[in-house]
Amino acid sequence: MSDMPAPIQTVAVYPTRAFCVTEGVAEGEALSFADELVMDDIYQLDAGAERGRLSLAMDDDTGLFAVAADSGLGHAGNTVVLDCCVTLMAPDSTTYEALVLVEVESDGVEDIFLLPLATLQPKTDYRLVGVDRHTATTRFAEVACVSFTRGTHITMASGQQTPIEDLSVGDKVLTRDDGPQIVRWIGQTTLRAVGDFAPVVISKGALHNENDLVVSPDHRLFVYQRQDRLGAGRSEVLVKVRHLINGDTVYQQDGGFVDYFQLLFDDHQIIYAEGIAAESLLIDPRTRGALPVDEHGQRPGGADGHAHRPHLDYEVQETLLSNPDAVELLRKASSN
Repeated sequence: MSDMPAPIQTVAVYPTRAFCVTEGVAEGEALSFADELVMDDIYQLDAGAERGRLSLAMDDDTGLFAVAADSGLGHAGNTVVLDCCVTLMAPDSTTYEALVLVEVESDGVEDIFLLPLATLQPKTDYRLVGVDRHTATTRFAEVACVSFTRGTHITMASGQQTPIEDLSVGDKVLTRDDGPQIVRWIGQTTLRAVGDFAPVVISKGALHNENDLVVSPDHRLFVYQRQDRLGAGRSEVLVKVRHLINGDTVYQQDGGFVDYFQLLFDDHQIIYAEGIAAESLLIDPRTRGALPVDEHGQRPGGADGHAHRPHLDYEVQETLLSNPDAVELLRKASSN
């Protein structure tokens, strides 16, 4: 059993009242939960629709999500159900997936939210062509998983720099805290690089990296500050790359497809990618659904959940990274 505190996952969602049927059986009605959806209804996103911040904590005992206290949407403590994954088709036949999340209070529906897994355009017709109740948990886990992209050089136990796609289960990778550690599982997914799945590029040299480092938006980097330039009150900091985006040396690369790779160890580790200290996959209630289960009901490495590690306490809040020069401050703070 994991002794990790309940993890928080923040996602950008639309209230479904901003996504309504413009043609079909349910014309005029907002997107609802699976039991009320009608195939081939056509939806449009309101022109002025804006995504809001929904923060969720998951109870490991019940497997249910609850609205976190610092959430911008929803009511703290209310249960949130991952109801279904819908597939929408645009006029050019491109398909888009989105998750439907239902907030429940006192056994009644309080609100319904839409989490697009690709960018939806306002005033565009989207035909409902699929509703799947079984894949929502997996898709949500994929959003929460931290991933490296194809071509990322990982530092092996020998010091060799190996592209992540060339790694194999059983290889030994250098970790910051525990020396050489065995890779227990390597995940690979190919996703449309848009919305919450669009990778973030940390340009060569921005944080002393040897090449561009391209990772998933929620990936966290470990930085040792020789001087506390961020004002974190400590030398060690864990920073989420989406909070470092400045449109210049760190930017989101939207468009096309991306090959994402996840590295799993017996414990959550800080490894080295393009010379930057970066986290490996953390198994917790949010991400567990992304791991395959064998015929015996076991996940790779028997990973039901990683125990809490001290470096997880070093994550800094977005407010400390709001300075437009945050990347440069971290680069200077970590310089020799």
